Amino acid sequence: MIEARYHDSVNVLQALTCAQATAPFDRAEWFALLADTGLVPLIAIAEDGGDTAALALTEAGGRITPLRNWYSFTWRELAPAGPQGDRLLAAIARQLKSRGWRVTLEPVPGEDGSAQRLAHAFRAAGWKVAVEPCDINHVLPVQGRSFAEYWESRPGPLRTTLKRKAKKVECEVLTRFDAAAWAEYEAIYAASWKPAEDQPAMLRAFAQSEGAAGRLRLGIARAEGQAVAAQCWTVENSIAYIHKLAHLESHKPLSAGTTLSAALFAHVIDMDKVTLIDFGTGDQGYKADWMETVRPRYRIDCLDPVQPKSWPALAKRVVRG
Repeated sequence: MIEARYHDSVNVLQALTCAQATAPFDRAEWFALLADTGLVPLIAIAEDGGDTAALALTEAGGRITPLRNWYSFTWRELAPAGPQGDRLLAAIARQLKSRGWRVTLEPVPGEDGSAQRLAHAFRAAGWKVAVEPCDINHVLPVQGRSFAEYWESRPGPLRTTLKRKAKKVECEVLTRFDAAAWAEYEAIYAASWKPAEDQPAMLRAFAQSEGAAGRLRLGIARAEGQAVAAQCWTVENSIAYIHKLAHLESHKPLSAGTTLSAALFAHVIDMDKVTLIDFGTGDQGYKADWMETVRPRYRIDCLDPVQPKSWPALAKRVVRG
């Protein structure tokens, strides 16, 4: 007998994500950081015997969306593999009709089967489901190469830039959290071309916890003692994640960002021995110089046809064909 229920605390995910988390954005600690920013969790859980599945969600006005923010590369289900996990997810999907009329899940990966699995679960529960690409993810499969071998395959202008500018800055890669270095990162980011940080306290807390776990790779490039570029990466399960990067526009001719990126790529490839480097979502042109593969991210939009609030959106789908 499958039991489905809801919780407003992410603490219930602790045991579940310890067993199933494969990325930073799957862990209970990540969802706790999100809740600390003011997002209100709606944790939907289904259990049967010793098996448990969960969706970390939030709800407003009958519209249910993932518990996530723009720092999250992906969002996906937390469920055991196989038919039993599929049944638990379908039970959650059925129960969600009592909490909302629309469920929109994004950005869901497809390469691990998550998008197909979630769409199937909601269709099985009677939702009308539309699946469409909503973003892209640049990645680098290392394929056993050393950094030197990888670097030989990079575009000529990028390699030339590093050759000409590398000696003009000094790069440091920290594998622990350092308050002074983080202050340098924050100062660079604030003065860069980047938009203001949405949740700087959350990012700092994440860096601290990742540093304590040995997963943080914090890079700082300095010119004549001044920090001019900074990047925040993490390494987990043989995957390096590029979370944040920034440089001072006032020192752009130094190409410190390129030199620092090369130092971090070299570190994670040659020292951490990662098999994949993940540059997150977004189609910024510079990512293609460093990455070799693009993966889609999907939006799974689910409407309950029984609830009148769904009907206008369902009609628009029919018009679009």
